[in-house]
Amino acid sequence: MCARASSLGTWRTQTREPKVPSLSPERRHFRPLLQLLWVDFKAFCLYSKYAKKPLCPDVLRETMDQSGVLLWVKAEPFIVGSLQVPPPSKFSLHYLRKIASYVRTRATEGAYPRLYWSTWRHIACGKLQLAKDLAWLYFEIFDSLSARTPEERLEWSEILSNCITEDEVEKQRNQLSVDTLQFLLFLYTQQLNKISLRTSLIGEEWPSPRSRPQSPSLTERPSHHSKNWDDYSHQAFVCDHLSDLLELLLDPEQLTASFHSSHSSLLSREAVKALSFLIEGTVSRARKVYPLHELALWQPLHAASGFSKTSKTFSFCKLEAWLRACLTVNPFGPSACLKSGKKLAWAHQVEGTTKRAKIACNTHVAPRMHRIVVMSQVYKQTLAKSSDTLVGAHVRIHRCNESFIYLLSPLRSVTIEKCRNSTFVLGPVATALHLHDCENLKVIAVCHRLSISSTTGCTFHVMTPSRPLILSGNQRVTFAPFHTHYPLLEDHMARTGLATVPNYWDNPMVVCREGSDTSVFQLLPPCEFYIFIIPFEMEGDTAEIPGGLPSAYQKALAQREEKIQIWQKTVKEARLTKEQRKQFQVLVENKFYEWLINTGHRQQLDSLVPPTAASKQVAG
Repeated sequence: MCARASSLGTWRTQTREPKVPSLSPERRHFRPLLQLLWVDFKAFCLYSKYAKKPLCPDVLRETMDQSGVLLWVKAEPFIVGSLQVPPPSKFSLHYLRKIASYVRTRATEGAYPRLYWSTWRHIACGKLQLAKDLAWLYFEIFDSLSARTPEERLEWSEILSNCITEDEVEKQRNQLSVDTLQFLLFLYTQQLNKISLRTSLIGEEWPSPRSRPQSPSLTERPSHHSKNWDDYSHQAFVCDHLSDLLELLLDPEQLTASFHSSHSSLLSREAVKALSFLIEGTVSRARKVYPLHELALWQPLHAASGFSKTSKTFSFCKLEAWLRACLTVNPFGPSACLKSGKKLAWAHQVEGTTKRAKIACNTHVAPRMHRIVVMSQVYKQTLAKSSDTLVGAHVRIHRCNESFIYLLSPLRSVTIEKCRNSTFVLGPVATALHLHDCENLKVIAVCHRLSISSTTGCTFHVMTPSRPLILSGNQRVTFAPFHTHYPLLEDHMARTGLATVPNYWDNPMVVCREGSDTSVFQLLPPCEFYIFIIPFEMEGDTAEIPGGLPSAYQKALAQREEKIQIWQKTVKEARLTKEQRKQFQVLVENKFYEWLINTGHRQQLDSLVPPTAASKQVAG
């Protein structure tokens, strides 16, 4: 056993669960409900512990000591890994079981324990009848979740940028491989966003995309559109499908003829290690988070987890029972962040408005890889932040209106939902930038992947090494080159492993083509292109747009600059008197003021004026 796992031996733990309070015989029929309430009570105590605000210290201490191990479903595989679109029908359990059996028989052909792109391409295109681009999309999304260093990702970008032909790119891709068992679990989790006919009939799916409550709250439960950010959905998904997930990890000889487990089925250590892709946990009184397999292999837990030192395997039945007994709500997930996270005052209240921006984070209690920031109801404000609170965080921006938001730090992922008439300028996003149900936004970002669904009239100035994904329900989408910079931008790009090439901003992929309409997007005409200036002072070395601009857009800027020089020369040669120059200056300023009002830029300039000392709020 590794040193990291053996260090657990110094911790006090018991695997015995606290007993549910007893009931009189005439009230035994209430026992199932009482058990559910008891589970919720333990989760409540867990929230209090990580918020450092235990409301009932004695009860909390007793519960933690007795429960021992706490396991939860990781948020990132769902926030970043689950594509917000119904999965291909061939990702059903039936076909994934066939794939699981097939790859084990092709271990010498790059299928197991590492699955190479060339083998997955053969399976996906030849056997599942998927398009090659779609096969690569899922392979690349999973690869983006792997624990690669920024330096390794930059090296991969450099390799691709040196490829001239598509065949050369494919040759390089053929050298990529992923963990086979984890990839199978990843494909199965795509079912999270599968549309259910039954639930659609009772109103939980397919509602009107424009139906919105009048008074949204930061603490409101996520809607059906936000399953990726709903840790209750994550936990329910894993618990409901735990048997199927474990059966995908079984060796073929451990399965029955119908591809199911038996009472005597055994799971390998490699299989349980693969399950750590979805589940992690800790031990009572400990703040350190451990992968599932390290906890399951910890000697005091062998009896509970079903591990046998003799066979070096886990009992399928015992492991499943142990997982179900220990799984609880993620203490670092979005729900915990909303309920007990630190409230931040990054945006000042605008005079005359009734809505107050609501921002919460868990960075004061969460490990670095579990950071979450949730932002809601920023209304007619400019919010600008470059903070360690944001570094490496998953950010959710929700219901913001007529605002300008600058988050100038390296971010892990960003989700923007139900926002209107706003501008977002983001620091480099290491994984995914996703927009849903937004109108009239301008988004400026360097990101590993961009995906959009149900957007209308939005413009994206992006730099991205992967093709932007156009999912369902989009109208009048415009793509344009990345056109701004701030002093720390290149440093932040290096920290997230993002380079300037390759850059596929102008080659989007329509994943959900609706009808025969191919005009869902356009590229911004060069004549409408302008540079965006970030109006804040920072220290750093970046003084220009990384990677420059495409020639057509650079030419348009040069022509516009030439016209300005001609105009300035004309004014200079007019030899106006002092009084005429004064009148001319007033005329130009009036026209400029009218332009600011007509274009809405007046609000942006006004919002940059710092609030008075009395109205300032302390930044978090």
